[in-house]
Formats: sequence, C-alpha cells, structure tokens
Amino acid sequence: MKRLALFAVCLALYGAALIPACSAPAKRWFKGNTHTHTLWSDGNGAPEKVVSFYTESDYDFLVLSDHNRLSEGEHWFPVDGKRLTEEKLAELIETFGAEAVEVRDEPRREMRLQTLDELRARFEAPGEFLLIQGEEVTDSWEDFPVHINAINIDKVIEPTHGDSVGDTIRRNMEAITAEAQRSGREVLAHLNHPNFGWGVTVAEVAAMPLERFFEVYNGHSSVRNYGDAEHASMDALWDEALVIRIEDNNLGMLFGVATDDSHDYYSWGVGKTNPGRGWVMVQAATLEANDIVRAMKAGDFYASTGVVLGDVQRGATSIALKIEAQEGVSYTTQFIGTLRGHGPGEVGVLLAEKQGTEASYEFSGEELYVRAKVLSSRDHPNPYAAGDKEVAWIQPVIPAR
Repeated sequence: MKRLALFAVCLALYGAALIPACSAPAKRWFKGNTHTHTLWSDGNGAPEKVVSFYTESDYDFLVLSDHNRLSEGEHWFPVDGKRLTEEKLAELIETFGAEAVEVRDEPRREMRLQTLDELRARFEAPGEFLLIQGEEVTDSWEDFPVHINAINIDKVIEPTHGDSVGDTIRRNMEAITAEAQRSGREVLAHLNHPNFGWGVTVAEVAAMPLERFFEVYNGHSSVRNYGDAEHASMDALWDEALVIRIEDNNLGMLFGVATDDSHDYYSWGVGKTNPGRGWVMVQAATLEANDIVRAMKAGDFYASTGVVLGDVQRGATSIALKIEAQEGVSYTTQFIGTLRGHGPGEVGVLLAEKQGTEASYEFSGEELYVRAKVLSSRDHPNPYAAGDKEVAWIQPVIPAR
C-alpha cells in the first residue's frame, strides 16, 4: 500500500511536470537493535519469543547475533529445566501455536529452534519490520575477550586468533571485510563492550583498523559501561580514542552504537540482561539491510536509551538537533569535543551546553572533533544501572582543516 501511494503521488507530480521530486524516496528513521542473543547460543529466549518482543516494542529491525553461529540448520534444544523449562515450552505453545513449536521426546525431550528463514516468514513485513542476520564473532587473547559483531552476513565467520588483543581485533576485522567482499553485501562490524573482562584498552580501540564502530552503551549487566578508577568509561574512551585516531594514527572517525546485548527474557531489572535498553536510530531511504548498513557507515544514525530526536544535522560547520519532547521531561544537550593544541587533561571537554528541545553548535575552527549527548530528566524504565536516565548520543563530526 505504501508503494502504491507513492506511485500515485509521483503520477500526480508527473502531470505537474515535477517528476524529479520522486526520483529518490525521502529518508526516515528506523529503530533497531544490533546485538541480540537467543537459545541458538547463550540467551534464554526461544528465537520466536525474542523476535516477538522487538516487534511488539515498535522496533523496525533486529540483528540476531549469536556467538559464532547463524540461526540456520536443524538444531534441537533440551527441555532440561534450565534455560528451557516445561513452563517456558507451554508458554511458547500457547503464544505461537502447537503447530509452530516442534517437540520430540526421543532421544530426550527437546524443542527444535526456529531458523532465520522461519522467523522471517512469521515476522517480517516489507517496510515495517526486518530481520538481519548477524554473528557475534567471539574470540579472545589470553584471558581478554575480543567480541565483534558482524552485521548483514550470510556465512559464519570463524574467529581468527591473533598474538595480542590488537592483532586479534585486526585479524577478525579482516575476516569480516573479506566476507563482505565475497558476498557483495554491505557488512558492518562493531567492536563490542570494550570493558567486558577489561578486554580492550583505549589504545586498542584507537588502533582499530578497517571499521570504525564500537558500543558506547551496552545493556548487559557485566560490561562496565562506566569504567572504574583505572579504566575509562565508554564516553571517556570515545573521546580519548578519537583524539589518538585523529592525531596519531590517521584513522579518523569512531562511531558509537547503543545495544541491548540481550540474553534474559524472563526476569527483569538491574543486574539482568534484558532487551529494550539501548538501540540505534538509523536514517535511511528504505528498510532494507544494505540501506541500513550503508546509512550507518555514513554516520546517519544516533544511539539512544530513550531520547527520541526528530532531526539531526551534522554538517561541515555545525551540529544541530531537535528533540521530540515527552511531557514533563527536561533536556540538556552537551556538545563535547577536544580542541587542537589541547593539554593532557583537556580531552573530551564540555564545549557548550543548551537546555530545551532544540540545540546547535557552530564550529570555531579550533576543534579536532565535536559530538553531542542529550541527557533527559526521565528515569530509564529498565536501567543498566540504578539511577540511569534516558540518553542519546549523536555521532561526532571532524571539521575539515
């Protein structure tokens, strides 16, 4: 119906000799989560339960990203009273129908996991909801975890071990890039939760080659988003890594994504790893995987834990944004950056702060980069940590010299 309506508008404009206006569809915002786990790896939700949460929560797209595997082939999961209980099985049958939940009792009681193709047949709707195949390429060096999400792939990417954390990141990024070249798809890789297991340092993020995405926010209860006395928070890491990438490594941009890293779909609250905590809002022409990834690579997205933006303008001379306000909620926009010639304690400083639902910042020409962060007064309804408010992160701009 949407395509027919657009065609009708174009016909009318053709009659008015304005057909060029229809040459490209207008871009719109699409809400999505790029880091999701199910019973295919270490999540506790059946794939159909997981996807239904996101469809019912007004997401436009979802990346299934289980550890080192895709949602394909025949796989039977034990009904063993642990991650899959008889009570959970009964709920799945009641929700999705006995014909959709396949169970066998020999050689033991098991449920067959739904594949991505089956999930697409049930849940996808053109222009309304999209499932994207992903994988959390899960590797390590010694005791340090190195996890990278590969988005929009069609083949498992095996972890490629290196001889250091940095080398492990590089080798896995190269494997993901090679898979993109093989498939001809737009593929995106983002480095996950650097502080998980204190696995990845600022210097290693700053040296990350080939791709330029990391998780500035991850909803998993164990990822240490806020750092500690010896480790940078994800916000501070972003600024420190950006400076090194620009000044020393000639690698430039670093984009930040917010994700759920969801595992737990049955018990809720602080200390749990639930869905619905963090997401990206991507401005793209169509709800198609290649378009979504292409838009993210261009920086046409922001990360959020609840703040909704109506407009974001990131240009050569300024950043401007408009917030879709919620009643009774106040907003503060912080413009954060680092100036040329900065000292050691002058990285990621507050350049300007604005109150209200509209904010802008004009570059002075002295900035290495500028990014924006919107803070709301509204409590996050299911926070990563007690006291969290809803936030949005706007991607940095590196002004031309």
